Amino acid sequence: MGLCVGFQFIASSGAEATQIPAPLSSKDFHPIDDQKARLGQKLFYDPILSGNQNISCGTCHSPDFGTGDGLSLGIGEGGEGVGPTRTAGQGNDQIKKRIPRNASALWNLGAKEIHVLFHDGRLNKSDVYENGFDSPAEEWLPRGLDNILAVQALFPMTSQFEMAGNPRENQVAGAAHDRIDNVWPILAKRVRIIPEYGRLFVDAFEDVKAPTDVTIVHIANALSAFQNFEWQSFDSPYDQYVGGDKSALNGQQKAGMNLFLGKARCSTCHSGKFFSDQGFHALALPHFGPGRTRLFDPYVRDVGHMGESDRLEDAYSFRTPQLRNVELSGPYGHNGAYPTLEGIVRHHLNPVESLNSWRPQLANLRPAPWLAAIDFVAMEDQRERQRLKSKIDIEPINLDDSEVDALVAFLKSLTGTESVKGRLGKPDTVPSGLKVD
Repeated sequence: MGLCVGFQFIASSGAEATQIPAPLSSKDFHPIDDQKARLGQKLFYDPILSGNQNISCGTCHSPDFGTGDGLSLGIGEGGEGVGPTRTAGQGNDQIKKRIPRNASALWNLGAKEIHVLFHDGRLNKSDVYENGFDSPAEEWLPRGLDNILAVQALFPMTSQFEMAGNPRENQVAGAAHDRIDNVWPILAKRVRIIPEYGRLFVDAFEDVKAPTDVTIVHIANALSAFQNFEWQSFDSPYDQYVGGDKSALNGQQKAGMNLFLGKARCSTCHSGKFFSDQGFHALALPHFGPGRTRLFDPYVRDVGHMGESDRLEDAYSFRTPQLRNVELSGPYGHNGAYPTLEGIVRHHLNPVESLNSWRPQLANLRPAPWLAAIDFVAMEDQRERQRLKSKIDIEPINLDDSEVDALVAFLKSLTGTESVKGRLGKPDTVPSGLKVD
């Protein structure tokens, strides 16, 4: 095995050199304004942005659980608690639906090269609506958003089952069922009339001369600044290794790296500085939960990118996730089908065999008896299973157990050191006075 820092190649015995990206640096990320980031920290953990003021961004994207929630499918509005033990609520407040997808990790989403977000890619950079983005808000997306991460921050607030709540419960939820952009002025007013927030926005934004100037754009840009500042992570043993420290990885991790770049063909999709081609691939992951599909589709299933593109060739394909800190962000897959790294690695090696042998017990679904009838209905539909298998776009690969172990060891070498602790952390209190989860 050899390493050349200048040309950035790695070679293993008997194999051609495989190019790898240059090390990451702060220059790969959007610039950060400290005041905006500190304001964004308070907003991220403040339930003020939810319809019923009982859930925040940080509830489902907790730093205690790798910026996720540790669940296969999240428990949104109406649930209680944080993380893998969050409950589905009770009485009139119990959840009406599971979140259809696994809570994505937030590491390095402030990078300049990120151009697509969400598991199905329903948010991407595009000028199709003449506002810079193809998003669920279409032409109603407000202008002035700093980057794609700021745009992404807008949509959980409008989702009935994530943060908005049910239509008759609050003004926000009712507005969301009228038109998506009707939600944001309501939330902006909620925030700016709180005196502390008003002062913080005036201090952080040049175009905010008075609290009455605050809009949802300022809120989203502050949230983006915080996430970009808080969760930049490129200080892993792997990063140290490609930076020139040959002792940063042990023998097993180096073997796993060579497999990743070579025989196992992982880098075909998990490519570039962030280990993602930002493309979409169909792996036939076990299907369960409410799923997401196209309008008027009668099936309980998840069609992935096809729900956004409306093209049959995109059926059951999902965005390639980034891999830094992947050790911390399980369970794995767009719906959290596998609790371990080994499980998701083995699925990639033989999707059909893994799908056939997968069992519901592997999913971490919090008890909700009133939803049990649909939790695994898609798995029980044999025709749907065949459609899922027919769209697989990766080839099986034979690796022995020691090679799988090496791959997992390499993936764990992508875990950051000091960066995983965050920078600002979770505040004890927020300006609204609401409870911080």
